[in-house]
Amino acid sequence: MSDRDTVVCDGSSLEPEDVVAVARDDARVEVPEEARTEIRNARRRVEEIVDSGAIAYGLNTGFGELVDERIPPDDVDQLQTNLLRSHASGAGRVLTRVEVRALLLTRINALAVGYSGVREHVVDLLVELLNEGVHPIVRSRGSLGASGDLAPLAHASLVLIGEGQAVVDDERRAQPENARARVSGDEALEAVGLEPVTLTAKEGLALINGTQLSVGLASLFLVDAERALRAADAAGSLSLEVSMGTDAIAEPAIHEARPHDGQLETARNVRRLVDGSGIVASHRDCDRIQDAYSFRCIPQVHGAVRDALDHLRDAVEVELNSATDNPLLFSGDRVGDHASGTADAKVVSGGNFHGEPLALRLDYALSAVTELAAIGERRVDRLLNPNVQESHLPPFLTPESGLNSGYMIGQYTAAAMVNELRSIGRASIDTTPVSGNQEDHVSMSATSALNATRAVDRLTTVVAVELLCGAQAAEFVDDDLSHGRGTSLVYEAVRELAPPLEDDRPLHDEIDDVATMVRSGLLDERIRPVLEDST
Repeated sequence: MSDRDTVVCDGSSLEPEDVVAVARDDARVEVPEEARTEIRNARRRVEEIVDSGAIAYGLNTGFGELVDERIPPDDVDQLQTNLLRSHASGAGRVLTRVEVRALLLTRINALAVGYSGVREHVVDLLVELLNEGVHPIVRSRGSLGASGDLAPLAHASLVLIGEGQAVVDDERRAQPENARARVSGDEALEAVGLEPVTLTAKEGLALINGTQLSVGLASLFLVDAERALRAADAAGSLSLEVSMGTDAIAEPAIHEARPHDGQLETARNVRRLVDGSGIVASHRDCDRIQDAYSFRCIPQVHGAVRDALDHLRDAVEVELNSATDNPLLFSGDRVGDHASGTADAKVVSGGNFHGEPLALRLDYALSAVTELAAIGERRVDRLLNPNVQESHLPPFLTPESGLNSGYMIGQYTAAAMVNELRSIGRASIDTTPVSGNQEDHVSMSATSALNATRAVDRLTTVVAVELLCGAQAAEFVDDDLSHGRGTSLVYEAVRELAPPLEDDRPLHDEIDDVATMVRSGLLDERIRPVLEDST
């Protein structure tokens, strides 16, 4: 339901690409009437339960280990404010503007599912924060990925009640993030013509009890990782071509005999990228039968990464459109007799806040992108290393090796990135009981998401190094031989940012520029017509 200029939060159709559109491209956010109806229905159930005097977790009880503490009716509203204040106890770096926007958007959509019980006005205030460019200061560490991403969401929600801190955009991203001044929550709201809200029953808990940091970061990671994967297909195909490798690795019959979806798609990508390559055709009848694994197994390794990211995408798309706080509100005919409340309004405690569906798959995806970087670094070595490379390529891809070092240190950078990737821990296999052992198993999904965000940045650097080396290796191929349909586009895209290396020069800016081209999706846009063309 989104056109990427305006993203619609209806609680059922949000996609990772919508998160990117709001977080990075400042798309506006709307909540449609059908979602508002469900929000109002859930709110009426909260009010009915509170008015009835029935005991209901989160409405008139304490939290966590304090669940058995009954809260007097006069203190029910104060309970929600206290919850935000006490839970805003995070640490670590402050989330970036993009990360905060992703968190706010995914929280809005979770509330729009219609089981959380907040007033419509609270949802609208969150929407206005995004649309007016008010970004709470949110500490990144403190979530255990169970009972929700409590601390980060509490930091974000404080601004709604005029507390905490925020940064207000001045003419929409007109200044660097570190140049914009922090102001108090009430000052931030006043700057854009908004007023703080006084929370009532269930609202504080509904704002902070959910997986929105985890799923927001997972959405950003997923889009970035999929772009990097397609760029790695392009880099690997260019490296295969200019190293005089064989395109037999993409022969359909091989992959139809082992039809993993990712493997089949990667093989198709390689075939389309090198299609029409005069370079490949020039040595097809030579004695060379097969290449090193880093070339020969591109479809198998890149394909396995593709399957891992698809597995994560399935979970992210479900999570984006789910109610993940606790308790949830239902009509009386939806649930059994074990639920508390009234005949028409029931409140049910459960564990939808537990981030395990994301945590496990994020760690799996982190392992996958580590492998993608590792195989790319090995191809870089085969282009540079005089002990293993083809005789037509000079050592380290420089015309005067010895006097010049060429791309030697580019490989060092790629190797450092791979080492760092391998050192990033897998968070989901750990758990630390908290809240007086009431919350005795947690997912650490937020840590998994933060790790994945760091990982895809390192992967993109490795892909950039391979793209630069592949383009440089092309300078030593016979000028009469043409690139493939796709590899020609890849070569041209790199050359627009980095000229051929004739004499040594610092390469750091060129690595950054090519990495930015991958990260931004610009390379993706160049090659996508070829990848999607089945002719």
